Amino acid sequence: MLKNRFNSGSAGSAGAALKAVESFFAPKQTVLAHCDLPCGVYDPSQAKIEALSVKAAMEKYAASSDPDFKSRAVAVKEVRSHQVKEHLWVLWTDYFKPNHFEAYPNLHTLFNEATKLAGATGTKGTNDVAVADKLLAKIEEISEIFWATKK
Repeated sequence: MLKNRFNSGSAGSAGAALKAVESFFAPKQTVLAHCDLPCGVYDPSQAKIEALSVKAAMEKYAASSDPDFKSRAVAVKEVRSHQVKEHLWVLWTDYFKPNHFEAYPNLHTLFNEATKLAGATGTKGTNDVAVADKLLAKIEEISEIFWATKK
């Protein structure tokens, strides 16, 4: 639409102005990344922090009698649960390599169980703090393996 506006006029300077604007906003350099995070920045603590937020939201939900507050607690819990899954997926798919899965044959199962615990059949689908505790325990198991691979 901007092009048509500039190009429809009779003045040639409008076309030049459009090219100058396009040039200004055009990328100066194209970069490609091979992972979601810069190398060496992976850390399961991100998933743990979000899982602790999930647990806190569940506890606050249980302690409140205010329906509006309870609704907000559930909304926060669901967003944080999804963030747990995303942090775990990045570790699972980008950090851990075939040699890690060979050395720790239960690693795929741990990730599968942890992401399910953060999903609809887990913390997204309940306000049971025990489920959040199970999620935190799985993240701790993954964390132990992660730090062992960093040595």
